[in-house]
Amino acid sequence: MTVTDDGTADALAAMGPRLRAARERHGATLTGVSLATGVSLSTLSRIETGRRKPTLEVLLRLAKAYGVSLDELAGTAPAAAAGSGPATAAGPRAPVPRRSGDGKEVLPLTRYVGGLHAHKHVLPAVDAPPARPRQVSHDGYEWLCVLYGRLWLALGEQDLVLSAGEVAEFDTRTAHGVANAGPGGPVEYLIMFGPQGERLRPRTPAPGGGAR
Repeated sequence: MTVTDDGTADALAAMGPRLRAARERHGATLTGVSLATGVSLSTLSRIETGRRKPTLEVLLRLAKAYGVSLDELAGTAPAAAAGSGPATAAGPRAPVPRRSGDGKEVLPLTRYVGGLHAHKHVLPAVDAPPARPRQVSHDGYEWLCVLYGRLWLALGEQDLVLSAGEVAEFDTRTAHGVANAGPGGPVEYLIMFGPQGERLRPRTPAPGGGAR
């Protein structure tokens, strides 16, 4: 029987969400990562959902593909190092945008991986109406808010066009995909994502000044 301390067990339990968060910050799909690293799609999926522990060889391949260190994947790196640029004397390191192959820019807004995390996404302007967005599904829950432009959200069989100030929230086990809804400029939107199904909990002031 193998005995591990609580810290090791916790790190292994959180490895799947950390790997998924690192992949999403990188703007990559499981299929793309599989092709780039030689790790099978089923293996990657099982690791991200906690059904399989990654080997050191697989972790090294994924760390290289995502541009992160093993310490970051294990959750032992300094908080300011994750997804950030050079440190300065004036303060902590600033997040560095990542650009995917389709031109989408992803800016991580949280300095940790695992648990609820936030990103700002920017889709480039398009010259013509796009095809229906390619859909994916995975464990988790997502909250999306459009800041600028018009975003096409293909959610299951539904097609929604969201404008600035509009919000959508959904279980990411439902097939989903997004695209710029058409000519007119780029689209900027925020995403809050809970890889374990975590959800935002709105609270509004109750009459009389209390909270509810």
